[in-house]
Amino acid sequence: MSAIAPAFDGATSPADIPGSPLSAAFAQPLMLGLFLPIQNGGWSISTLPRGTDWRFDYNARLTTQAEALGFDLVFGLAQWLGKNGHGGALKYREQSLDAFIATSALAAITERILLVSTVHVLYGPWHPLHLAKFGATLDHISNGRWGINLVTGHVASEWAMFGQPMIEHDERYARAAEFVGVLDTLWRSDANLDIRTPRWRLDNAFVSPRPRFHRPVLVNATGSDAGIDYAVRHSDLVFVTSPAGADFADAIGALPAHTAKIREGAARVRRRVRTLINPTIVCRPTEREARAYHDAIVAHADEGALDGFVGMHGRSDAKAWAKHKREQRILGGNLHLIGSPEQIVDQLIALKRAGCDGVQLTFFDFEPDLRYFGEAVLPLLAEAGLRVPAAPVQPSLQASS
Repeated sequence: MSAIAPAFDGATSPADIPGSPLSAAFAQPLMLGLFLPIQNGGWSISTLPRGTDWRFDYNARLTTQAEALGFDLVFGLAQWLGKNGHGGALKYREQSLDAFIATSALAAITERILLVSTVHVLYGPWHPLHLAKFGATLDHISNGRWGINLVTGHVASEWAMFGQPMIEHDERYARAAEFVGVLDTLWRSDANLDIRTPRWRLDNAFVSPRPRFHRPVLVNATGSDAGIDYAVRHSDLVFVTSPAGADFADAIGALPAHTAKIREGAARVRRRVRTLINPTIVCRPTEREARAYHDAIVAHADEGALDGFVGMHGRSDAKAWAKHKREQRILGGNLHLIGSPEQIVDQLIALKRAGCDGVQLTFFDFEPDLRYFGEAVLPLLAEAGLRVPAAPVQPSLQASS
């Protein structure tokens, strides 16, 4: 057998297959995702009392609640922090579940919703064959609903935990492209393969079962030129960030050019990707009540944890969050949607018009806030034409023999 150089097949995606879970999600005018708070403190650096909890049982309840509301995907953050996390009274994010394991475990208690795991593929001993096998297994267990948010790591202290020097920004994306090329080649083949790349040598490599819809769902979060070039070539979903910070008016002004850049980049390589953005929603029956809720959250800022969080991200070479202000980090999320249900819907419509194909939502007090979103906002989204009845999903395109 002659050795091959792996190549990512960007021409076919699970979204191209009628009946796949990803195609059903893409059929929604505005996709809805939930960013699970699998780390203590969630996304808000505030000591205002709330029920948000990092533990698995709590996040499992959120996931089944989101699925019952018709959400399209759930997603977990991956991080590597030392004792006390970001510090402060909260010891913000000291306690956290591994996103790969926690999100995958949700397959057993769900039926329709997509499950996206975050993995730092350049840290430590990850081998593409390991992840290809794990991913194929999870694809089988979830009936094609599992996906991977493949991230490269932008914090030097995380690299140091693994005893590794931090790799230069653009080189990280080159290595990620090499890694995912091996994954894709293994997932699509039903033969033994000899694979050669600058960093990987695989002899007689084989992965089973074959994924049900060509391969699992691939996701990336990025904002840099190198990251966008990687994402449009190798991802189905691209998490975008507001180039103008978390203020809604500023974000709406900056997002159209940003999302257009991603669409145009995908078109140049004859692909179509979908973009999602992460708003934190603060919704109450009236704008006055929503503003009061927001102000109470901010008034209880944990300044010590905020110092640690802002300081760490200030030392990162990631470019996507550069315009976010310190005070915007208290509530958290990439941008803030604050108001009555009608105002929230208007803001979501504006995000759609700005080129966002979906939203990955976070809340301050997740369980009651998600419930209120389902009761008060979702019906208005349907009236506005941004949500439609879920498309049917077939169990499999190709089951292994």
